[in-house]
Amino acid sequence: MIKNKFLIVILLTILFAVGCAENEPDFISEKIIDEYGISVDLMSIVSDSVHSNETISLIFSRYRLSQQLVNEIIDSSKKYYNLANIRMGNRYSTYFSQNDDSLIKYFIYEINPVEYCIVDLTNGIHISKREKESVVIERTAYGKITSSLYQTLSEASISPELAIKLSEIFAWEIDFYRLQRDDYFKVIYEEIFVNGKSIGIKKILSTEFFHYDQNYFAFAFNQNDELQYFNEDGKSLRKQFLQSPLKFSRITSGFSMQRFHPVQKRIKAHLGTDYAAPQGTPILSVGDGVVLEAAFKQFNGNYVKIKHNSTYTTQYLHMSNFAKGIRSGSPVTQGQVIGYVGSTGLATGPHVCFRFWKNNQQVDHRREKYPPSYPIANENLDEFNKLKNYFLAKLNSINIENNAIKYASN
Repeated sequence: MIKNKFLIVILLTILFAVGCAENEPDFISEKIIDEYGISVDLMSIVSDSVHSNETISLIFSRYRLSQQLVNEIIDSSKKYYNLANIRMGNRYSTYFSQNDDSLIKYFIYEINPVEYCIVDLTNGIHISKREKESVVIERTAYGKITSSLYQTLSEASISPELAIKLSEIFAWEIDFYRLQRDDYFKVIYEEIFVNGKSIGIKKILSTEFFHYDQNYFAFAFNQNDELQYFNEDGKSLRKQFLQSPLKFSRITSGFSMQRFHPVQKRIKAHLGTDYAAPQGTPILSVGDGVVLEAAFKQFNGNYVKIKHNSTYTTQYLHMSNFAKGIRSGSPVTQGQVIGYVGSTGLATGPHVCFRFWKNNQQVDHRREKYPPSYPIANENLDEFNKLKNYFLAKLNSINIENNAIKYASN
């Protein structure tokens, strides 16, 4: 009897203990991982942006790292990203142990909105370069031009980057300084988002631009391991020259045999095209070539003259300064910055006077016709036509109804 009572007591004790254990709160918590993939439990974090004239050595010196250790960090980083080249405005974060705010655990430097460099000092020096998780969303934008393409998109809160990319794609087809009201565009493109925030446009997939009663099409296609743009006939949109030496501006004076000169106050020939733009705007070479002259003359001001081949030569006048490395004999590529808009020489305001020679005779470059290059290769035609037909159907389904600029995720 006593033995049975003893067993009952033991069983009740065990059941009570189990019951208590089941009712006890679970103190095991998940680790908190931040956007850089670092567990921030028991961490203090200080974030800031690189200030003017600030170096990585100066930043680390505030946290009492020895110069020897800083040098080792910089040397180790060169394989991934040279931390000696940090840029003003870029964000960085420093992670400390909560128990010792003088002990750095990690240092994060954002190279760009996607890439970042991690300096791990928890056990020696370990450096790596990583990317934030990004999402690519296909979007559509369309509408009628009300002023410039850049301003039209900006007023509709659409990234002006889209205007820049469109102007680059159609640089050989459309002079964007001569857009007309009721010209319209349709564009299908990919936009990159990080943490729900747009960080830029990845690429334009296809687009249609209606200008001067003509429809221009562009379709992205990878040929020879390079993303290129082709029209509906499979011809490359690249031509021998860009339409203009500036990305965005306005024509203030065209090519003319009789023009009233604003400074000399007389009628004379103007064998070039004037593009007005803010002081310091980059001036681009309209094609590959070699610099013949980069000099100053009384009327031309600072100018660059480029020989493209045995037929074509171009000249760019009134620059404020030459771009780095631009001198007589320097090779240049299409789209390369060769100088900056100014008003040196005989000029009333900042602009570039663009001059164009064909067979040693100055001509109006806007009237010249250039043959397209690099068409779709025969072996790629079937694949290109399938892609073109797919996007052409999507573009045709977009109805331009009014002046409103619209965009949407597909």
